[in-house]
Amino acid sequence: MTPSFRTLRHIAIASSLLFGLASQQATAADSGKITIMVGGITKLIYLPARLTEQLGYFKDEGLDVELLSQPAGVDAENELLAGAVQAVVGFYDHTIDLQTKGKDVKAIVVFGQVPGEVELVSTKAADTIKSMADVKGKTLGVTGLGSSTSFLTQYLAGQHGIQSTEYTMLPVGADASFIAAIKQGRIDAGMTTEPTVSALQKSGDAKVLVDMRSVEGTKAALGGTYPASSLYVQSAWADSHKAEAAKLAHAFVRTMQFIHTHSAEEIAAKMPDDYQKDKPLYVSALKASLPMYTADGKMPADGPATVLKVLSAFNPSVKGKRVELGKTYTNEFVSAK
Repeated sequence: MTPSFRTLRHIAIASSLLFGLASQQATAADSGKITIMVGGITKLIYLPARLTEQLGYFKDEGLDVELLSQPAGVDAENELLAGAVQAVVGFYDHTIDLQTKGKDVKAIVVFGQVPGEVELVSTKAADTIKSMADVKGKTLGVTGLGSSTSFLTQYLAGQHGIQSTEYTMLPVGADASFIAAIKQGRIDAGMTTEPTVSALQKSGDAKVLVDMRSVEGTKAALGGTYPASSLYVQSAWADSHKAEAAKLAHAFVRTMQFIHTHSAEEIAAKMPDDYQKDKPLYVSALKASLPMYTADGKMPADGPATVLKVLSAFNPSVKGKRVELGKTYTNEFVSAK
C-alpha cells in the first residue's frame, strides 16, 4: 500500500522532532558543564569540594562546575553510574566494590589519607558499650546501607568476632539527622564525621569510641592508612575527557595546598556562613580534621591494600574476588602540569 501524503507528512514531522530532541541532548552533553555529586556536602571530610568553588579555582581552570549533595555516598555512586553526574566526591572504597561488580570507576584525586570517621557512643549507652566488642544486640547508626560507614562498622565489629547479624545497622544519614538519632535514642552508637562529632561532644550527648580522624588513630583501628574522601569518575569519562579531568585535578590540588598552608580560622573564613552557624565549633572541628587531608591529592602508597583488606574481611562482593587495585585509582591527573 502506498502511504498517503498525510502519512508521509506525519513521518517527516516526527523525524524532525526526534532529530531536534537528539540535537538538544547532544548539545547538553557537550555543554562543558561538569556536575559533581558530593556524599554530604557539609561534611568536613568533603570540605575540598565547596572550598575549591569558594576559592574560585574551578573558574581559574575554565571549568563550569555544579556541586550537588546526596546524604550517603552509595546514593551518589548510583547517580554516577546512571550518567546523571560526571563525578562523585565520596569514599575511595566504592571503586573497589564497583570493580567486583563489573563497573570501571577510578579515583583521580585523593582528599583524605584517613576516613575522618568517628564511632560515637550515646552517653546513655556509654556504660554498656566500652568498645566495639560490646555492640552485640545494639543498634548502630550509619549514613546508608552499603555506604562506607557501613563497611567500616562491619569491619570494626568483625575485629572482635561480632558478625553483622548480631547487631542492627540503621541508616540515619548525617548532620542533623544523625544528631537527632542519638538524642532520641534510636541508635546506641554510630559512625559520623565532623562537625557532627564536635557538636555531639559539646552537647554531652555522645562520646568517642573509635577515632579515625588521624593517621595514628586509623592505623590503630584498621592497620594502615585508609584513603577515603576522593574524587572518582567512570574510567571511560576520564579516558575521553582527559583535559577536563586534568583541570579538575589541578583545581583540587591547589585546594589541598591551600589547606596545608592556612590555619583552620583562615580556611573557615572562606566557607559559606550557613556551613558554620556555630563558628567556634566549626573552627574547632576543622582543627581536629586537618591531619586527615593529603597535601598533593595523591594516593598513599599503602592505602589501596588496606582498603581492600577491610572490604575483603566481610563484603561478599569483594571477598575472594580478584581486584586490580591499579585500575581503581590514578595519579596521572594530579601529577599533570
